[in-house]
Order: sequence, then structure tokens, then C-alpha cells
Amino acid sequence: MSPGTGEVYRADWLPGTDVLHGTCHCGAERTAGDPVRMREWMPAHPEGHDSEEAVR
Repeated sequence: MSPGTGEVYRADWLPGTDVLHGTCHCGAERTAGDPVRMREWMPAHPEGHDSEEAVR
């Protein structure tokens, strides 16, 4: 196991949908229907956090 970075990411399925809701360690949130897009967005800090899909 690699040493931790102290950053916490969370992705949850929205009940009754095929949509993921992700929360980055910085507090930014995003929804996506594609798990790959969600996985790419999360560690892209700070790039990707200013996209139109981010929720403030």
C-alpha cells in the first residue's frame, strides 16, 4: 500500500439514477454519468474545477 496523501475524494451513486455525485478534497462537487470522467476529474486539482459542470 502506498503512503496516503491526506486528500479525500468521494463518489456516490445518486439513488434511482445512473449518475455519480463526486466531491473533491477541496470541496468542489460535480455530477457525471460516466465513471471514467468522474475518476479523471477528481485528481485533476485544480484543473477541471472551473468547468461548467462543477457545482459551487
